[in-house]
Amino acid sequence: MQTHELFPGGPIVSRMAYGCMRIAGTWNPEEIDAEKRANAHAALRAAYEAGYVLFDHADIYSQGGCETLHGELFAESPELRRQTTIATKCGIRFAGDPEPTSPHRYDFTKNHIIRSCEESLKRLQTEWIDIYQLHRPDYLMDPDEVGEAFEKLADAGKVRCFGVSNFPPDKVSALQRSLRHPLAVNQVEIHLGRLDCFEDGTLNQCLEKNILPLAWSPLGGGWLGEGGTPPEDKPHLVELVAEMDKIAEREEVTRTEVALAWLMQHPAGIVPIVGSANPERIAQSAVAPDILITRDDWYRLLVLARGAGLP
Repeated sequence: MQTHELFPGGPIVSRMAYGCMRIAGTWNPEEIDAEKRANAHAALRAAYEAGYVLFDHADIYSQGGCETLHGELFAESPELRRQTTIATKCGIRFAGDPEPTSPHRYDFTKNHIIRSCEESLKRLQTEWIDIYQLHRPDYLMDPDEVGEAFEKLADAGKVRCFGVSNFPPDKVSALQRSLRHPLAVNQVEIHLGRLDCFEDGTLNQCLEKNILPLAWSPLGGGWLGEGGTPPEDKPHLVELVAEMDKIAEREEVTRTEVALAWLMQHPAGIVPIVGSANPERIAQSAVAPDILITRDDWYRLLVLARGAGLP
């Protein structure tokens, strides 16, 4: 299992990440009232109490509202910032930004990257971001321009390391050639219902380059967790969840924990991003690193997820 020195001060010590996308309870920041604010702070505190270290944000989550909520908690309890590895992302621009006729698009221009970072810093009420990521590949990405933006942010002490999200291996390689420092993370969708990263070279590249893979939607949107049912168009996955339930019963844990532990068995050191806003589920998921998934278990689940035998 490889280790990752992601920023000055040492490695990420938690093998789980807490995803902050849902803490606001809405995508409209104007709907964040006192109740939603209290619920968000309770979810974040539950994550800290459960031992989470890495917290995943993006500037588009509730249009900055999720970052603002976390920043409020830092202002209330400054000691939490020292316990936190903050990751956030930029690069997605919605239709109507900044002009009514502006289309939905991706934007990796130097000015946008720098401006977005500075706005995230203000919302989070912090002086630095530990991991700053490009959210989705920009078809017009100029690696040299991105490199200039990253260097300026790093030299100013505003960002400690950089990464990407949803990048295939070829785009990671194209970008890395223009960067002064190696990319630290690639955040991609990985779960038992989405096996692409095992086949398209993403995880092999992570192993080769010591890039930490962060897994978003590690429960497939919920169906891999306890009580969930597989998509109707994939009936073969019924056998998968049945086998997961057997392992869960054997280990006296939940199916959710089995799904997370399966990901974490990979030698690239996959870090699942847990996105529940329910304090009980946040704490429950934190025990996944301790669950025994044998090599036979792992391959048995893989074959059932594929719906076909191995090559």
